[in-house]
Amino acid sequence: MRKLLCTVTAVLLLAGPGAQAEPELRDGHPDRYTVVKGDTLWDISGRFLNEPWYWPEIWQVNPQVDNPHLIYPGDTLALVYVDGQPRITKVQSEPGVVRLSPKVRSTPIQTPVPTIPLDAIEAFLGKTRIVAEEDLANAPYVLQGRDGRLVSGAGDRVYARGKSKGQKVLGVFRRSQAYYDPETEEFLGLEAKAVGQGKVASQDGEVISLDLTQTQEEVVQNDRLLPTADAPITTNFEPSAPDEQIRGVMIAVDGGVKNIGQYDVVTLNRGAREGLEPGDVLAVFKKGEVIRDPNTRELVELPSERAGLLMVFQTYEKLSYGLVLKATRPLALLDEVRNPN
Repeated sequence: MRKLLCTVTAVLLLAGPGAQAEPELRDGHPDRYTVVKGDTLWDISGRFLNEPWYWPEIWQVNPQVDNPHLIYPGDTLALVYVDGQPRITKVQSEPGVVRLSPKVRSTPIQTPVPTIPLDAIEAFLGKTRIVAEEDLANAPYVLQGRDGRLVSGAGDRVYARGKSKGQKVLGVFRRSQAYYDPETEEFLGLEAKAVGQGKVASQDGEVISLDLTQTQEEVVQNDRLLPTADAPITTNFEPSAPDEQIRGVMIAVDGGVKNIGQYDVVTLNRGAREGLEPGDVLAVFKKGEVIRDPNTRELVELPSERAGLLMVFQTYEKLSYGLVLKATRPLALLDEVRNPN
C-alpha cells in the first residue's frame, strides 16, 4: 500500500511524475521549533519547506526518543544535516532532566499531531456518500412518522418500506447532487447526504420500524435507508504528489459557496480510476482570462496561473473529495487541478 499512516517512521523517498530530487528549504526557516497545540504536520513542514508535502523526505527518527513514530505538542524539533542532507529530528531532553509520566492511564493526556486539520473535514467524513443510482432507488424509503407525522426528528419513530436485511442500525440519506463531467458529460456519481440515523425496532413484512437516534436535518417522506457501514474512511494521511499524471477540475464545493478558500471541501471530476488516492496533493490553477489583442483584434487566452493547493481525502471510482489547504486568491468552480510540479 503506497499511502502509509501519518508517522515519522522513516525517511521516504517519494517518486512520481514531476517529483523533485531534493526538498527545498524555505527562506528564513527556523533551526528549531517547539510543537504547540493546534499544529499539524503540514503546518510544521511549511515552516521548513517551500512545498510541505515533501515532509516525509526530511523527517528523521531519533531512536533514543520514546515512541518516535509520533510527535506531540511540547516536542522540540531540530533541523540537522545527515550526509549533507537536511533532516528534522526530535530533540532529546537536556541531560539531568527527567520527564515524569504515569505508568498506566485510561485516556491519553495528549493526542499526536495530525497531518492536516481534521476538524475541517470530520463534519464531512461519513456524512456524504457516492452511490449508484439503482442502489438509492432500491433502498428502503420512509413512509411517515408515528401518528401520521410527515416530518420527524431524533427520538421519533418512522416507518419505511423495504428490507432491513438484518441490519440493526441504518442511516437515513437523501438524494443530493448528480455529478457529470463538465467536458465529456459522463455520469460520475450520485451524492447522497446523511440526514440521520436510527435503530431498527422491527421488520414486519415490508415495513421497517426505525427509532431515530440522531438527526442532522428533519426526516421526511422518501428519505432512503442505507447501511451505516461503508468503505473505511482514512483520517491519517501522508501528503504526496500523485503517482499518475492528473488533470481535472473542481466541479462542486461543500456548502455551495461562490468563492472557494482555505479548508473548503471540493469535489473533483477525477477518482480512483485515474490513480488518485487519499493523501494525493494537487495544485489548483485559475484559468487565464480571454482578452482581445489590441493590434490584431484576435481573442487570446492568457496562461493559467497556480492559485492554490489541495489534498484528496476520499476517493470513489470516478470522482473524489479534496480539502483546500492553501489559496493565494479566491478559487472557483471549474478551476483546474493537476500535479503540483
